[in-house]
Amino acid sequence: MDLRKNDRKPRQEKEKKIRVYKVNTHKKTVIALWVLLVVSFCFAVYKNFTAIDIHTVHETKVIEEKILDTHKIENFVEDFAKAYYSWEQTAVSIDNRNEAIKHYLTAELQALNTDTIRKDIPVSAAVNEVQIWSVAQDGENQFNVTYTVDQLITEGENKKTVRSAYEVVVYVDGSGNMVITKNPTICSVPEKSGYEPKAKESDGTVDAITINEINEFLATFFKLYPTATAKELSYYVNDSVLKPIGKEYVFSELINPVYSRSGNQVLVSISVKYLDQKTKATQISQFDLVLEKNGSWKIVK
Repeated sequence: MDLRKNDRKPRQEKEKKIRVYKVNTHKKTVIALWVLLVVSFCFAVYKNFTAIDIHTVHETKVIEEKILDTHKIENFVEDFAKAYYSWEQTAVSIDNRNEAIKHYLTAELQALNTDTIRKDIPVSAAVNEVQIWSVAQDGENQFNVTYTVDQLITEGENKKTVRSAYEVVVYVDGSGNMVITKNPTICSVPEKSGYEPKAKESDGTVDAITINEINEFLATFFKLYPTATAKELSYYVNDSVLKPIGKEYVFSELINPVYSRSGNQVLVSISVKYLDQKTKATQISQFDLVLEKNGSWKIVK
């Protein structure tokens, strides 16, 4: 019997055995990574909620600025202007004017305005109109006010109307009391713009027969419209698109109608001439209408 053969078998089995390595899940590196992940997630959630809160506060501030009531400031400036720009050619009138403006100006401005109207001034002035153009907040308690004054200036037998624009600064304290801190300063106000909108033109999408039908419908409707009741208008107009006006206007003519089609609707831009029975003046109104035909024509928008 060969003993070497018996010794070889257990040695081969020992060599084929596979080694298994286990990872230690409690190592310090793994724990540190888990802690970092949790901290990152918590920080992201915190930043998200913080950003929403900041945004909400910002929106609230904007709304508060929009609803600011400036009527008291406007009335204050109007009353000041009526006193400041009016005087007669007498010492008593000028003294009264100087005394009146003290109720609106700071002590410094009162001193500044002492001799603005001389006792020997050759004209008298009366305020016809004061118009406030803008009230703009400048800081927490100050407001820039722009206004115009129409004065009737009388010099002997001659009279003329003068229109001027000025700006003042009004300070409003915590109790709502006001004082002017900047003397009336010459400025400008908006004038007529040179803008001209593009003239509307028919685009050829509405045929001649349809145009004639619509013209007849609109002429009938606008003859009735000024004095029509809501029930009468309902035969021509959907859902109170045009409401009763109760005016004594006499229909004259349709002016420059412009037509275009959109699906089953016809868009009409038109001017309508009336004679106002009370003022005897011509009144021209402009309308942009949407018409539909369902058996008969009707104004739907």
